[in-house]
Amino acid sequence: MTDASLFESLDLTAEDNAGGDLPVRSPIDGATIAQVRQANAADVPAMVARAQAAFAAWREVPAPRRGELVRLLAEELRAAKPALAALVTREAGKITAEGLGEVQEMIDICDFAVGLSRQLHGLTIASERPGHRMAETWHPMGPCAVITAFNFPVAVWSWNAALALVCGDPVIWKPSEKTPLTALATMRIAQRALRRFGADAPEGLLQLAVGGAGLGQALAASPAVPIVSATGSTRMGRALAPVVAARFGRAILELGGNNAMIVAPSADLDLAVRAIVFSAVGTAGQRCTTLRRLIVHRSVREPLLQRLRAVYAGLPLGDPRAPGTLVGPLIDADAVARMQAALARAQADGGVVHGGQAVTQGVPAGGAYVRPALVEMPAQTAVVREETFAPLLYVMAYDTLAEAIALHNDVPQGLASCIFTLDLREAETFLAAAGSDCGIANVNIGPSGAEIGGAFGGEKETGGGRESGSDAWKGYMRRQTSTVNYSTRLPLAQGVRFDV
Repeated sequence: MTDASLFESLDLTAEDNAGGDLPVRSPIDGATIAQVRQANAADVPAMVARAQAAFAAWREVPAPRRGELVRLLAEELRAAKPALAALVTREAGKITAEGLGEVQEMIDICDFAVGLSRQLHGLTIASERPGHRMAETWHPMGPCAVITAFNFPVAVWSWNAALALVCGDPVIWKPSEKTPLTALATMRIAQRALRRFGADAPEGLLQLAVGGAGLGQALAASPAVPIVSATGSTRMGRALAPVVAARFGRAILELGGNNAMIVAPSADLDLAVRAIVFSAVGTAGQRCTTLRRLIVHRSVREPLLQRLRAVYAGLPLGDPRAPGTLVGPLIDADAVARMQAALARAQADGGVVHGGQAVTQGVPAGGAYVRPALVEMPAQTAVVREETFAPLLYVMAYDTLAEAIALHNDVPQGLASCIFTLDLREAETFLAAAGSDCGIANVNIGPSGAEIGGAFGGEKETGGGRESGSDAWKGYMRRQTSTVNYSTRLPLAQGVRFDV
């Protein structure tokens, strides 16, 4: 399918992909596939005003009716899945299977949110005062700004938007300037659902703001945007979070990850190898949940490394649209340069590097291709403790489980983690309070591939936010505790007497 026919199938017009001031380059071949118009910080007040007006109407729509809009969105996403997935591949460089998986993730969270729309329940609380009823309820909170990164250009928006919509909140989306076309296409799909839904959906309910960091800063600074959900680097979070906090807004932050796997002596190595490779090189190492540190018991380190070196040497790398490709390009040449710089630092620290070379032969010219790297490290040095957004896996040895957990936790980030073991005590220790300090902890599966049913997010420099499943919906609503006195008396709590 040509770019032009792909754009047409997604209702992307000539105005969307030509004549703008933001060039969109595909990491597959470096080609400029569109020139998109940008908004700027001066446009934000008008967008926020539209969102506020939409909120006044949308919060009055019953939650199950709001869920109907999300159900229609899921239907439109199902119909557009092949085309939208192909655009994800073209613009972000994901292999075909992962592009399809990302759109399926959008559909799955919509299905989750539809059911949720009938379960936004609070609590009835026993009151100590006779003739009183105390309850906790949840109410819509207001416009929600969603700032997303290039690596999941559409799924992360859906995690937030599906929940925000059923919770009664309008959404303003600021996508990565590296992947604006997928955002434009998603909004076209959403507009189809809005048209089918009818007049109950106010104008300004879903908006898109394409542009650079200044847009995100303006949204973060607006006191009329009570929720800011931002996914990206820890550096971005450090710039944005104080702005939101200064006005007492609510920030949902999904930032860096430096995820590790512990491989114990009892581990099923066949299973571990499959999990390691998918987690470390899938999406060319550009997931926030990518496996970046492998902590292996000394007794199984060499057998495991032998297997990994053999698998890494034969990984099919190239055009992500080609059948059989498992490793596509990095997002751009800067990402390749950062990976090379990290490898040089690792070597200076005594690391032994396998792979990691830039690839120009047998791949589309102009693309940002690199061979995934395994790096045997003598210790967890400074470069290992940093997140490098690339297929770069550091391998370290341990002797005791306590040592492994200490090594595992000794990084600033705290997103995803896992252990491979057949020892029940080791597994439970890893999941206990003194075990993994991450928001996600797995046993005998890798750190990547989280399902939407669970809350997604992490601790420390990962930001502490939660998106997607479980009770993450509470981040998009305000809690209200209420007491009703249906008696003829006015007793006070705590036995206080105040007679007048």
